[in-house]
Amino acid sequence: MAAKLGSNDEGITDINVTPLVDIMLVLLIIFMLTSETVSRKVKKPTIDVDLPTAASGQDKPGEPLAVVIAKDGKLYLNGKVIEELALREAVKVRVASQPKGKKAEAVVSADKRVSHGAVVRVIDTMRVLGVENVAINTKEQEIE
Repeated sequence: MAAKLGSNDEGITDINVTPLVDIMLVLLIIFMLTSETVSRKVKKPTIDVDLPTAASGQDKPGEPLAVVIAKDGKLYLNGKVIEELALREAVKVRVASQPKGKKAEAVVSADKRVSHGAVVRVIDTMRVLGVENVAINTKEQEIE
């Protein structure tokens, strides 16, 4: 092989994209794995609740109080087990700490096997303590 002396006016005409594609695929895999790990750490602990369905349900923006009534009747506030009296105190604190002009909100998620009376009691407690917007969490129902 002989080296060519002098100027090379042609320049590079071909770019090998195989290494670029390899690097991009590795980066994609790394981002997918790290985003899955981060999202697992960021999510609030969940309570296994079998929600009833409703066709008129909507997503509720913001950070409302998350109250869950499990099928065994236990109450959870924002993912932590809580007694009814402690729930009342936590709601009072939340309502008192709301900024001026902003209404306290809550989302009640109850297992569909929980009695209607238990759900109404929790909603009534919230409303009496000053939570003006109380929503009931449901799964979306397909309408045919």
